[in-house]
Amino acid sequence: MQNSFKVAFIGDIVGRAGRTAVKVRLRELIRDKNILFVIANAENSASGFGITKKVADELLSSSIDVITLGNHTWDKKEAETFLDEEPRIIRPLNFSPLAPGRGMVTIEKNGIALTVINLIGRVFMDNYESPFFSVEKVLTDSLVKTKNIIVDFHAEATSEKKALAYFLNGKVSAVLGTHTHVQTADECILDKGTAFITDVGMTGSKNSIIGNRIEDVMDRFLRGIPRKLEVATEEPLISYVIIEIDKLTGKALKIERFNEKIEC
Repeated sequence: MQNSFKVAFIGDIVGRAGRTAVKVRLRELIRDKNILFVIANAENSASGFGITKKVADELLSSSIDVITLGNHTWDKKEAETFLDEEPRIIRPLNFSPLAPGRGMVTIEKNGIALTVINLIGRVFMDNYESPFFSVEKVLTDSLVKTKNIIVDFHAEATSEKKALAYFLNGKVSAVLGTHTHVQTADECILDKGTAFITDVGMTGSKNSIIGNRIEDVMDRFLRGIPRKLEVATEEPLISYVIIEIDKLTGKALKIERFNEKIEC
């Protein structure tokens, strides 16, 4: 009997290119890497900003088990309605308690339970509730019934992400950073068994600036023109990490990062 299981976490899905990468690669990835659970951040999956029910259904039907969100959660107004209806899509736990939706979910496969918690940072972001105190509350109030816990920390500052990882070291299986769309090379397992990476990266167009058309972003920097950013569509790529977790202890045994160009 195998004493561990694997979780794949896909970095920020941006627009159609990101969705295409997931559709083309994910089922093969699950088979080849023996993945049990798949989590993906998809706050930019609908035209680069926010998420719609149609896009969410497309992603969930592509073998994603849980979708996490971030600061673009409310960019599409319809999210205010369907987030209450779909438990597999979670928004940051430390949003206002009056906000629609939920900040965590527990799923089960093959007799193994996995809790996924979504948090958002405050440094260079907005005036959200403290991610530290918000996650501590659900853990100390015993609202989580399994030791297998993945945290998506959608944050800008490297220091804030690393600080949360140490704050939760030994209490969760992994703290995985999202938001910057740039995969970092600092994946590790902390001394008490929590896997960490500052940012999982982006699933979208390789030929882009963090998922957007190069010429639009250049206009903003060079000419100071606040042009609407259009999502790039060329050269889909997928960025993800795979975490191996001990079934009995919930501690991470291994974390690997991947960044793959998709041929389609």
